[in-house]
Amino acid sequence: MPPSKETIETYNQNKKKNIAAIIASTFLFLALFDGLPYGYFTLLRFVVFTLSSYIAWMAYQEKKEKWIWIFGSVATLFNPFIVIYLNREMWIVIDLIAGILMIVSVWALKLGRK
Repeated sequence: MPPSKETIETYNQNKKKNIAAIIASTFLFLALFDGLPYGYFTLLRFVVFTLSSYIAWMAYQEKKEKWIWIFGSVATLFNPFIVIYLNREMWIVIDLIAGILMIVSVWALKLGRK
């Protein structure tokens, strides 16, 4: 028996979410290294903001309130339009925590399950 259309759609949603989370976490973990140009951190803000907003929107569609707040907060923190200025040491901690949250969401946030 072939998988149902709903099962395939759920699989595709989770796959998109996982790819977005892995890309964002890669950018965040690379930011932990010294010597990166300022332009990288500007790109990091755009990438993490966009992908966190996308995952928050997916979580909203699935009524996963906890994840909406988590990814909405990450998106707000990395907003490239209204920049939050913190020192390098603080950003290292934030990048690490946000990267870990992205990786955890690959396994913990399952779309299509109520």
